[in-house]
Amino acid sequence: MSELSTYMQAGVLTAPRFIELQQRPIPEPGPGEVRIKMKSVGICGSDVSLYQGHRPDLVFPLIIGHEGIGYIDKVGEGVSQLQLGDRVVIEPNYPCGRCDYCWRGRSNICSNKRIIGVLETGCFADYAVVPSNFAWPIPDSIRDDDAVVIEPTAVALHTLYSSPARPGDTIAVIGLGAIGLLVSHLAQRMGYTVLAYDRVQEKVDSASAFGAIPIPANADKTQIARSCKDARVHTVFECAGAAPALTLAIESAPRGAYVVVAGLSDKPSAITEFSMTRQGINLITSIIYQHPVDFRRTIGLIESGFLQPGRIISAREPFDNLASALETASMGYHTKIVLDLAVS
Repeated sequence: MSELSTYMQAGVLTAPRFIELQQRPIPEPGPGEVRIKMKSVGICGSDVSLYQGHRPDLVFPLIIGHEGIGYIDKVGEGVSQLQLGDRVVIEPNYPCGRCDYCWRGRSNICSNKRIIGVLETGCFADYAVVPSNFAWPIPDSIRDDDAVVIEPTAVALHTLYSSPARPGDTIAVIGLGAIGLLVSHLAQRMGYTVLAYDRVQEKVDSASAFGAIPIPANADKTQIARSCKDARVHTVFECAGAAPALTLAIESAPRGAYVVVAGLSDKPSAITEFSMTRQGINLITSIIYQHPVDFRRTIGLIESGFLQPGRIISAREPFDNLASALETASMGYHTKIVLDLAVS
């Protein structure tokens, strides 16, 4: 793309399972906004869900994507904390900061929340414009591989902190996509004992490499429940985002345990209220993160070398391969596919 060009390449979802690279006008930052020349973008499970048509309220066409890093290319009026050339990561959920939920410290469920790549233009493109308060400078000590997964790592941190389990306790993670693996990594590093299960053995092996105790992919629900009971699991984390996984998590939770639901299935689960109540199973939901504390904590943990979240990246592709990469991600075998853009 010529330096004088006013157009950029963008990944536009035009219908379920139809995404194409189109030429779109390069956006201009407004007051309080910055423009980012994107360097790398990650494919999230929610991107796959959008691509597969699981969000009926989505308005087409839409530039999707919300995990990304790049360099500040232009600043809008009133922006002083960021400079041209700064390497930044996008925090893609923008709470309003004014509603009752935000004032109660629950900005993650803000009813006025803006979400790039879902409710408005995302970052699967050469350039993205975001509010300056949601573009976080990345310290030089953080590698690009770790930086591009800061957003899902913040989700994992918030997920782990949603449970009353503490270091020294034993937890189980069901579903070892990006969030499940990152919860496993974070918890193991913090001193929890972690049991890990997924239907894909390669993902179980990845969690084992992080230090988790593997539950074989071919284990049945009775064996999984027995493993959780024998290990005295305090909390089961459902990170698969599939209705059967929530059922499995509740049925596997020992008496008096907690179940944290981080998955986003759009299908009903089979839950027996009598059994869950009689055994004192406590259900907790967790979604995204709190602004700004969770991003700040996450960046600090990575900068210190405590976390190496880039280890979950299972494939890298050029951005031109976006369509095929989304198809590959839809198959469910990869933990994180990252697309690299040409940065001049």
